[in-house]
Amino acid sequence: MPAKRKIILLLGGARSGKSNFAQELAAKLGRKVLFAATGEPLDDEMQARIEEHKKSRPRHWRTVEASRYLGKALKEQLSDADLVLIDCLTLLVANLLGDDTDYAKAEKKIMAEIKELVSTMNASRASFVIVSNEVGLGLVPDNKLGRIYRDLLGKTNQLIAQHATEVYFLAAGIPLKIKGD
Repeated sequence: MPAKRKIILLLGGARSGKSNFAQELAAKLGRKVLFAATGEPLDDEMQARIEEHKKSRPRHWRTVEASRYLGKALKEQLSDADLVLIDCLTLLVANLLGDDTDYAKAEKKIMAEIKELVSTMNASRASFVIVSNEVGLGLVPDNKLGRIYRDLLGKTNQLIAQHATEVYFLAAGIPLKIKGD
């Protein structure tokens, strides 16, 4: 187990280097890594992406696939992990939102899920490295579902950042620490 328990949030745009940096941190900070994958193989292209991600991880890392109910899934798998790498909240929120355009209902469902994740993290002795996209830097989405997604992922990122000991923003593969010693 690492000397000091950490919760590290990695934010950035698509293809900013978040996943690679997350794996580097996990390899440095943990011996017994539990990788939490939130992607769903809904089409051939996504299945290929998932397979590439699997190939990039060390074979001795355990994997839990949880496109929903991540906190609960982690509770069941945390027993001997000293580090949990979650990749990523972006897909978790998308999976939970689906095509629901009722903001209040979607917010209640997603925030309950994220609060359960925070509760799981707080009850654990493991460190966490969490990947999520920053989607608030671009244009305002032109449709209601896109705006709801952007807003709820932003709320999710803010909630996790409040509990994080360190937060990094990545651009072009370069991490910039924005919170922590």
